[in-house]
Amino acid sequence: MDKVAVIIVNFNGREYLDDCLKSLLNLDYPKEDLKIFLVDNASTDDSLEFVKHNYPAVDLIINKENLGFAAGNNLALEKAVAESFDFVYLINQDTVSEPDSLNKLISVLRDERVAAVQPRLMLWPEKDKVNSLGNSIHFLGFGFSSGGYQKFSGNLTPREIAYASGAAVLIKTEVLKKIGLFDPDFFMYHEDLDLGWRARLAGYDILLVPEAVVYHKYQFSKSIKKYYFMERNRLICLLENYKLGTLILIFPTWLLMEIGLFIFSIKSGFWLEKLKVCGYFLKPKTWKKIRRERREKRAKRVTGDKEVIKFFTGRIEFQEIDNFFIKKIANPVFNLYWQIIKHLIVW
Repeated sequence: MDKVAVIIVNFNGREYLDDCLKSLLNLDYPKEDLKIFLVDNASTDDSLEFVKHNYPAVDLIINKENLGFAAGNNLALEKAVAESFDFVYLINQDTVSEPDSLNKLISVLRDERVAAVQPRLMLWPEKDKVNSLGNSIHFLGFGFSSGGYQKFSGNLTPREIAYASGAAVLIKTEVLKKIGLFDPDFFMYHEDLDLGWRARLAGYDILLVPEAVVYHKYQFSKSIKKYYFMERNRLICLLENYKLGTLILIFPTWLLMEIGLFIFSIKSGFWLEKLKVCGYFLKPKTWKKIRRERREKRAKRVTGDKEVIKFFTGRIEFQEIDNFFIKKIANPVFNLYWQIIKHLIVW
């Protein structure tokens, strides 16, 4: 039987952990082949005490500071690789899994062409509504979930997606050995997009498995800190993963989007964070890292941009953001531009 390491990064998640861990322990999977790692990012609630007393079989990794989603997961991923687990199952602290979900994911992931699979993420307590049917990538680096807040009435056959949500994704450890773990500098946001992009550059497929169901107690929150990491990491993904020719082709729309986003940041009160993002890319050490990462990714690349961008979109369809500029100006104009230039990307 395949060995599976389940990894949860926890930060002040006491209110969620009982439902999450209980559902994981009720998975229809041999307990001797399943190990749960919980990485605690310096929680200030009683998360650790609760897990120690109620779930002693959980392997705890305790951090003295909040390392974020990326570096936090990496600590457990390194242990899973060292202990020769076949698969790693990354799952958020605020999820509840159906008992048969893991088996259904594994049955699809055994295909040698597939790097990762995502279950159908449904909302909680509105269990009939979708949280994510896989995530989409806009050609300017924005990542967003598809199908959000809609009632699921689709086909249950596995299908390809741009990348899998970090909220629940099963990954082959052998793939991680080839493409690497999360970029710890991302801290949070877009690290799952970057990992999925790298998997596709390495020639792998990523699939949604609709029959496997996980519920997500998802809450969208707008915060200044979130805005900084989302914007910074989005640009890092573009600069590190695209070939130079593609970067040149998208530059006109990238410039227009940056102007629009700066105006939006002023109206929304995030302008200081937007300036911090600009400041980050003015540092010489930032460009040294980007050049280093580009070289490393180029060495592992077996697929060209032409194949990867087949899964990219020219429209931003993020349900939580009702923005006139995006809906009425950016989407029509940028989508038209993308439909034209994507045929010019032959490398």
